[in-house]
Amino acid sequence: MGKRDYYEILGVSRQSGEEEIKKSYRQLALKFHPDRNPGDKQAEEKFKEAAEAYEVLHDSQKKRLYDAYGHEGLQGTGFSGFRGFEDIFSSFGDIFQDFFSFGGFGGQTRQRTAARPGDDLLVTLNLGFEEAVSGTQKEVQIETFAECSRCKGIGAEPGTKETTCPACQGSGQVVQSQGFFRISTSCARCQGTGNVLVSPCRQCQGQGRIRQKKLVQVKVPAGVDSGTRLRLRGEGESGYRGGAGGDLFVRLEVTPHPQIERDGDNLHCKISISFLQAILGDTVEIPTLDGAKSLQITPGTQPGAVVRFTGEGVPKLRGYGRGDLFVEVEVKIPKHLTPRQEELLKEFMELEKEKDRNKGKKWPWNRRKEPDADAMSGRRG
Repeated sequence: MGKRDYYEILGVSRQSGEEEIKKSYRQLALKFHPDRNPGDKQAEEKFKEAAEAYEVLHDSQKKRLYDAYGHEGLQGTGFSGFRGFEDIFSSFGDIFQDFFSFGGFGGQTRQRTAARPGDDLLVTLNLGFEEAVSGTQKEVQIETFAECSRCKGIGAEPGTKETTCPACQGSGQVVQSQGFFRISTSCARCQGTGNVLVSPCRQCQGQGRIRQKKLVQVKVPAGVDSGTRLRLRGEGESGYRGGAGGDLFVRLEVTPHPQIERDGDNLHCKISISFLQAILGDTVEIPTLDGAKSLQITPGTQPGAVVRFTGEGVPKLRGYGRGDLFVEVEVKIPKHLTPRQEELLKEFMELEKEKDRNKGKKWPWNRRKEPDADAMSGRRG
């Protein structure tokens, strides 16, 4: 006999979310739990069946395979159901711990530590264009929780220590009986840690950390751009009661360059030359990241011509080498001329016309040949 549909077992639809699936499984686990149904083989099978369905549907990868291919899709995942109750309780201990405390299979209580990791922080760092391209060392100021200097992050007054919580006797949980079941909840006094401070630190009031400003050194690699995020591990908020520190994320904002535009690892700029420089050729200076460089203008350069400088762009942030620099040539046309300039240009224009006329005489086949009248009339000689 084939396996039942997992959605049918849990009584949920394929559109059900994670919380609905979890809630349904909890209800079934409570209903068919072996401690509530001793010796009932049918309840035992339903309990295992529900656990198997939940194992698949609460795992996004297994759920995708099951939705696409059914039970056959899970054959290559290494999942073949549970071997017994202990296997189930070891996999879903947190679910059972939240709702009930049974002896034997799922009744183990878990004591939590007082230490908690610190939060991550995010700051914005402004850079100049050259700093982003070449790399730099910067300093940022952040306001954060730092380790208490008096108690060294422990939270207790120097010379004192923690003691067993009198409310839960060190278990970290308070158990209440409700009929057949015992409901276990986290101890409010010790926050589930099982221990309390006899004498909290006077400087941090037992938190193990205090609020303060600090300066952090940030090494900016060459080739970063606006939107790049740098991660400094452990430079975020200090942990609570000795927990690990969070991370500091630095978001970079780069000021644009007045003459150079950036496109990934490549750079683009424009230079303006006179029409005479374009005609006759010349040497001009162009801006680069390494300072001004000379560009040879070839005689007859056309407006919009682009010159490429290989390896003059931005250093590659991930990899080796640099991008390229592209220089676009703009040709300026004067709007106002002196009488002498106008006279010379008119003379130049006449010379150009004469050159064109001479070309026409030299190559007569360029001129249009008149059609033969007899040929057009269809008469033969």
